[in-house]
Amino acid sequence: MISERVDPCPPDPRTVERLLGGAHHDPHSVLGAHPHPGGTAVRVLRPHADEVHVVRAGGERHPLVKVHDSGLFSGLVPGEPADYRIAVRYGERVDVVDDPYRWLPTLGEVDLHLIGEGRHERLWDVLGAHLRRYDTPAGPVTGTSFAVWAPTAQGVRVTGDFDGWSGWAHPMRVLGSSGIWELFVPGIEPGTRYKFRILGRDGRWRDKADPMAFRTEIPPATASIVDASTHRWGDEEWLEARARRQAHAEPMSVYEAHLGSWRPGLDYRELAREMATYLGEMGFTHVELLPVAEHPFGGSWGYQVTSFYAPTARFGTPDDFRWFVDHLHQHGFGVIIDWVPGHFPRDEWALAKFDGSALYEHADPRRGEQPDWGTLVFDFGRREVRNFLVANALFWLDQFHVDGLRVDAVASMLYLDYSRPEGQWLPNVHGGRENLDAVAFLQEMNATVYRNHPGVITIAEESTAWPGVTRPTHLGGLGFGFKWNMGWMHDTLDYAGRDPIYRGYHHNQMTFSLMYAFSENFVLPLSHDEVVHGKGSLWARMPGDAWNKSANLRGLLAYMWAHPGKQLLFQGGEFGQEREWSESRPLDWHLLEDPLHAGVKTLVGDLNRAYRATPALWTRDSTPEGFSWIDANDASGNVLSFLRHGTDADGKPTVLACVANFSGSPKRDYRVGLPFAGRWREVLNTDAQIYGGSGVGNLGAVEAEQVMWHGRPASAVLQLPPAGVLWLVPEPGAGAVRRRSAAAVAAAEAVTPPRGFDILPPGVADEPDLTAEVPTSDAGERHPASGPAADLTSTGTDDLAAEVPMSDASQRHPVVQPGADPAGTEDLGDEPDLAAEVPVSDVPARPSAVAGPSATTTGTSAPVTTSPVAGPDPDAAGTPWTAPQPRPTPGVRAGDEPRSATDTTGVDAPSPAASRPDAGPTEEPGPSAAATGLPTASGEGGSALEPEQPRVEPAGELATTDAVPDAPAPDTDSVLDDGPAAPVTGEAPPEPVDPDPGARP
Repeated sequence: MISERVDPCPPDPRTVERLLGGAHHDPHSVLGAHPHPGGTAVRVLRPHADEVHVVRAGGERHPLVKVHDSGLFSGLVPGEPADYRIAVRYGERVDVVDDPYRWLPTLGEVDLHLIGEGRHERLWDVLGAHLRRYDTPAGPVTGTSFAVWAPTAQGVRVTGDFDGWSGWAHPMRVLGSSGIWELFVPGIEPGTRYKFRILGRDGRWRDKADPMAFRTEIPPATASIVDASTHRWGDEEWLEARARRQAHAEPMSVYEAHLGSWRPGLDYRELAREMATYLGEMGFTHVELLPVAEHPFGGSWGYQVTSFYAPTARFGTPDDFRWFVDHLHQHGFGVIIDWVPGHFPRDEWALAKFDGSALYEHADPRRGEQPDWGTLVFDFGRREVRNFLVANALFWLDQFHVDGLRVDAVASMLYLDYSRPEGQWLPNVHGGRENLDAVAFLQEMNATVYRNHPGVITIAEESTAWPGVTRPTHLGGLGFGFKWNMGWMHDTLDYAGRDPIYRGYHHNQMTFSLMYAFSENFVLPLSHDEVVHGKGSLWARMPGDAWNKSANLRGLLAYMWAHPGKQLLFQGGEFGQEREWSESRPLDWHLLEDPLHAGVKTLVGDLNRAYRATPALWTRDSTPEGFSWIDANDASGNVLSFLRHGTDADGKPTVLACVANFSGSPKRDYRVGLPFAGRWREVLNTDAQIYGGSGVGNLGAVEAEQVMWHGRPASAVLQLPPAGVLWLVPEPGAGAVRRRSAAAVAAAEAVTPPRGFDILPPGVADEPDLTAEVPTSDAGERHPASGPAADLTSTGTDDLAAEVPMSDASQRHPVVQPGADPAGTEDLGDEPDLAAEVPVSDVPARPSAVAGPSATTTGTSAPVTTSPVAGPDPDAAGTPWTAPQPRPTPGVRAGDEPRSATDTTGVDAPSPAASRPDAGPTEEPGPSAAATGLPTASGEGGSALEPEQPRVEPAGELATTDAVPDAPAPDTDSVLDDGPAAPVTGEAPPEPVDPDPGARP
């Protein structure tokens, strides 16, 4: 009601009604100072105030009349409008403040034009809450300007701590037809909480958090907070170096982390220190954080965002998060964050129905609702919404210096029928199911990001075969830098989770990824999605007991690191977390007290360090020239072998060979083709004892010989560890061939090293006589060893393994034809027999076999057998083999112990020893190395197994030529598999000779 006191310049009653009702579009036209024939008319809205005076320069005061009980004061002040303050009395307290309604808009015409076009790339500079300072004749004025987009609202007010959350005192004005409501409120300082009170077309008031809020309350509180950054960055060198990098040709090994469960209880700064230390220990290059934008429900892991411009307050302030990124940069680690532009939750106080209408979401529920997650979908066809999201991507890169954005749920954005049954989705203008608006948005976002921030990366979580996800936008692609390889993830985990006896029937799952590996720029993810919702942890998904789970997990990770593409591993996977991950509890760090889990962690650190030091693994990650198969066809043996190619810092070619044995038993004397001869160093062996393995290996190096295999001009005989992966790289000078003199051969045959040593006199080479090495399968027919009639330039077969293109390394080291004098060897001797030519060696001799089961004779990757050695041979004399007794695994419960050989219900039951005479040595003391003429396995990666070693290997392959069934028996569930027997070639292959029956399995 109107007060009985008289206003000398009363406002129009209808205007007062609209103003006080909250539906006035321009309260500045009523409130504030306005020219009047009698001086200056001043009107002030101060609810609950007892008196209001206008204070002019020099302290002159002019009282105003209360014209409405709601707190509207009005009066006439002599003179022209000038600088003034208002004194407001509440009881005994008097506040002298500035008038919010005497200030010009804080957004200019250019800002409004760009917003209207949806092209304002620094939207955060003009919308939201910003501290401002103005110099006036009466002194400086500081306060906060507020601006919000609400085009269909009847009125908007800003309320908060500064008005007691009354929501009456600060109505905002709309700027033209832009839909932007704006107000500068003097006196508001950082840390002040606020919200917008919006009157919708339906006449309903809604309190909304600021969509552009830079800081929020800690959930479940929902207010926005005025914030101003004072952080001083120290990562200039990092940003300059980042701008010069080409991410596709750089090492990128990503550790995916959820800050709330990685180390609970720590804030951003504490997490930064802990994370930098841990990343340095583990060798990762980047950390990827599950969404850090503010979200109300922790159980969403951050994927239901309500404040897209604010880091979650759970761990500190925005400046604390800046410190987190800055600290990691200064220690050499990149920071990638998950970004969720596809959908948002329905919370009443957030974006949903923001101004009373479908503003940020699509109005039609067939496009505006996400049925899987119960969320709302952005209206990508609306210019202002696209601008909000594109600017948000730039905001995280600009204001927080993050190095990349991993875009969540891209597939849900691209397809209009995503998770929608027939009849519940709307086709596009062409009648198709592609969301053309989302495509345009993603292209705009990527193009804008890469134009403004050279060196950053965008990564798409896209689970379909949408073409051109990482193709540049000017070529019609979406423009992402990388794409998660979801197909590789599902296929590989399905294969790795199977008992090795079944893996041969799923071999194509491991080779299929190479059919499309270079169609996009891929990241290989073992992400958080694969360790939740009943899927089990990576550790739990591996078959067998604890030892086998550890071995299989180590092999999976080493294979992943060698596969083309960058790597991403979710927290806990690096040490074999046993339980499914939950955001509500910490990781099970106590598992590192178990040697098996500690071994996995040690392996991951070594993987990252070896990866970063090996350009062959990352310089040509996205091109076919960076990969070639050695043998993709040994399905029955569960073995994959391939080469990775790259260039070093000087532009010289580099190569790495990866051999993965996914069977559950070691494979002895397994010949693998290589591009050239010479010494190949074993840079990684997942079965090394330091990782908790059994120690089967090659004593750190092998010699590749001029024997053609797998279509390659050279080859090496390897000892493949069970469920293990080997990485081999050539030593400098590899490829040279040197003949061994007759004297050296005689000296080698005369020397018998003592047991436990692997030493030969200087100058004596350690290779076995190649003329005695004969393949025991039909592989020899397809890849004949060198001989007088052999044509080493052609395999004469259509075997797929032989059709792999030779690398340039093999062209530089051509195969020497029998009887020819190889180039460059004239001064090394004149022996015509090439079989006597072996690569020179400068390390001690290595055994030709390892303790454990015999290797399986399988396909083109068949092992070779060595000729019997001089000296007594108990096995040759018919001494029966005795199965070793199982020993407990350290740190494993009794229930996890291997079951007896007769118990077929266990997942790790060894095969009956009685039917496998070639299964390997017993635990009983056997003849010395001197008696057999062979040294024992010793040293890193190939050491003899210690007595306490938990590994219990099964016997070797069955001593029979009977065909193996097409599929295992239904009750069979053994994790140890030697694969089918070798093809019958007219006579049974000779049984391998056990070189050291006294070694431990």
